[in-house]
Amino acid sequence: MGAAQQRLWTPGDRRARRARRGSLTAIGGALLVDAVLTLVFADTFARLPTAFWVMAALALAVDARPYVVANRRAGSVILPSICFTFGIVLAWGFVPALAVQLAAMSVAGIRMRQSARRAFHLAVQHGCALAGAALVAGLFGLRLHADPDWGDALITVAAAVAWIGARYGLDTLATRLLRGGRKRRRVQRWGLELFATAALLLLGPIVLAAAQVGLALVPLVLLALHAVHRMVRSAGEYERAARVDVLTGLPNRRALQASVAEQNGREAQRPEHGIALLLLDLDRFRTVNDALGHTHGDQLLVQVAERLAGAVPAHDLVVRLGGDEFAVLATRVDGPAAARRIASHLVDALGMPFALDGLVIDVSASIGIAVQSERGGDCAVLLRQAEAAMYDAKQRGGQIAVYARDAEHHTPDLTLLADLRHALQQEPAEGLTLYYQPQIAIATGEVVGVEALLRWRHPERGVVGPEELLRVVEQTPVMRLLTSRVLREVIGQLASWQAAGRPIRASVNVSVRDLHATDIAEEIRDLLLRHEVPADLLQLEITESALMADPHRVLDTITRLDRMGVAISLDDFGTGFSSLQHLRRLPLSEVKIDRSFVLGMAADPGDAAIVRSVIALAGSLGLRVVAEGVEDERTWRVLAADGCHAAQGWFHARPMPAEDFAGWLARYRPLRPGREPDALATT
Repeated sequence: MGAAQQRLWTPGDRRARRARRGSLTAIGGALLVDAVLTLVFADTFARLPTAFWVMAALALAVDARPYVVANRRAGSVILPSICFTFGIVLAWGFVPALAVQLAAMSVAGIRMRQSARRAFHLAVQHGCALAGAALVAGLFGLRLHADPDWGDALITVAAAVAWIGARYGLDTLATRLLRGGRKRRRVQRWGLELFATAALLLLGPIVLAAAQVGLALVPLVLLALHAVHRMVRSAGEYERAARVDVLTGLPNRRALQASVAEQNGREAQRPEHGIALLLLDLDRFRTVNDALGHTHGDQLLVQVAERLAGAVPAHDLVVRLGGDEFAVLATRVDGPAAARRIASHLVDALGMPFALDGLVIDVSASIGIAVQSERGGDCAVLLRQAEAAMYDAKQRGGQIAVYARDAEHHTPDLTLLADLRHALQQEPAEGLTLYYQPQIAIATGEVVGVEALLRWRHPERGVVGPEELLRVVEQTPVMRLLTSRVLREVIGQLASWQAAGRPIRASVNVSVRDLHATDIAEEIRDLLLRHEVPADLLQLEITESALMADPHRVLDTITRLDRMGVAISLDDFGTGFSSLQHLRRLPLSEVKIDRSFVLGMAADPGDAAIVRSVIALAGSLGLRVVAEGVEDERTWRVLAADGCHAAQGWFHARPMPAEDFAGWLARYRPLRPGREPDALATT
């Protein structure tokens, strides 16, 4: 029966049992010490006046409501009994004060369900604090009475300083020893705790004076104690409000930062326990908002929060970072495999449908995992790594990805990233230049558009290649800054060409992160209106793998752009695993065949077959087809025979700056299939 009962106990039951055992141990220890003190110092206690016993009784009574400082360590508690025990130590000495303090702490321990270890820690702190105050009082021969003078007041202040120094100095020393001698990474705010402690201590002599004048005045101090309690509680409520998400009631980003710092502070005590951060981004949440309204969207977020909170153990933390992003701080993981198991459990928890006013909603999430590899890691680093892993999960089409430190695309050059951010903030952007490569209609030889290609000449590293630049910036907020700058430059150039009587369509590469942003459509609309450029002269290119990783999330943005008249081109087509259903439903205008197939199609029958299949598929869907990497006449003629619409590559022209493109365009003569290649103008 006993074994069966143990199997039925939940983790909460076991924690409650441990807390009860700790409380009983603390009470027993306090009573044992008090009994020893009473026996050893029986004469001292026998001579104590009635005022002492009144103050002792009040000390026991007020510790039934200890003050817990918000968002600090578990031991950050202020015992209101120190008001009385500090007065006792100044009037009747260390031993009576220690006996009362231990008894009062046992009452507080029961109220807070402290462990025996924590109760012992607090007992030592307060015992040393009283000893420090008694030492100062003894050095100056202070025994407070009903008629103190200015000297007594100064000694009392010095004793209070000694009390505070002994208590918090010992606390800091113990923490440093547990952390292996390392300092805290972040300075904790002691202001409120020190102020409340000082107020209680300095109330002690006042209570003592009142007790020696008339015992009826002593209970009046309870009003002052209540005022201190309200001050601490109000400050705590304000602090908690700053660390709690209003909608879901979960902790917020600020609370996550504090929790990571706290876990790092415990690393020396539990070296076998590591931490991992799991970043969750809900898929297709914007669709719910747009289809059902923000009220239902908020209801869904609340239900997701409740589902996540119920799926993790009590020692882990569920956080809402904002929007549809949540995070789980797992505090007891021993590696990536354990973190993956937690993520799989969260996926299963979200897999069950959600009910919103009779509507059944299916929700999934992409989860990025960052396992802390070094003790004392920063929260910002974990968030950045988890975000990179989350986007990697989206791009790979999976739900879970773990940050890999040795993966090249996950290790951005932070110095290069900072230099790029600085360059983008300058006018004009330092070292950033846009090149334009023509796109030629194969059937007519006419220039039907250009692709804008970014080049960056770093002041020290020279030209930074497009692949390296994309690797550094794609998974960071700098990507939006870069895209905004390119859009401004390209649309401004389109206006210049239009004013010169040569309107040309320009394609701009954007990332999936750009399309996840809520403001890119409005930004493009404002730029087109400002420069008076028709929307059909702008086309956005997004890679197949990025789009297919999360087509539903970008559908809203793409649809709005399509309604504005801005075309969407699917770049690098053939390299990913597109769903034909998505291709049919997404408002695409064009697909671009990846150059890896085009370069070898003239000699490789397999590549040629893939290109023909893509052309046929796009034609059946009513999409234009552009072939990249056309570098010789033979490839150009094969594409013409296969029915490809346009070609882009060195056979016609290399990428060039805008001013060079104007000259090239003036010299260019259309080249049609069947004519001699010598008819093509060269640059």
